[in-house]
Amino acid sequence: MKPAEGSTVIGKSVIIRGDLSGSEDLYLDGDIEGTITLPDNRLTIGPNARAKADIHARDVVVLGRLTGNVTATGRVDLRESALVNGDIVAARLAIEESVTLKGRVELKGGAEAQAASASQPVAGAASSASRTPLFTQPGA
Repeated sequence: MKPAEGSTVIGKSVIIRGDLSGSEDLYLDGDIEGTITLPDNRLTIGPNARAKADIHARDVVVLGRLTGNVTATGRVDLRESALVNGDIVAARLAIEESVTLKGRVELKGGAEAQAASASQPVAGAASSASRTPLFTQPGA
C-alpha cells in the first residue's frame, strides 16, 4: 500500500520513542513506542512498522504489527498482514482474512468513541491480564 497523497511519511529506518501527535494524515512504516494522537486524521501503520503504542485517531489502517489500544472516532481497517494485540474502540471495523487480533472490540458511534478516547489509560498503564479476548483469528 502506498501512502495517500499529502500524508506525512515516517520511513522504515526511523525509530521513535515517546508521544507523537499531529493534525495531518500519517503513514508510519518504522518503529514507535509511546502514544500516537491524530484526532482528526488517518494513521496508516505500514507493513514494515512495529508499533507499541496507544492510538487515538479518526481512522486507523493497520498492515504491520501493533501492540496497544486503538480508539478511533471513525473506522479501523485491519489489512491482510496485520498483527494486533490490544483493544479496539471504534465507530466501524473492517477485518480482512489472515489478520491476527488478540483483544476486545467495542463498536460505538463517533461521539461515544471520542468520549472513550478521553477515558483511555496512558500507554503501559493497563495490565495485559485485564484483557479478555473477544476472538482470535486462526494462526494466532
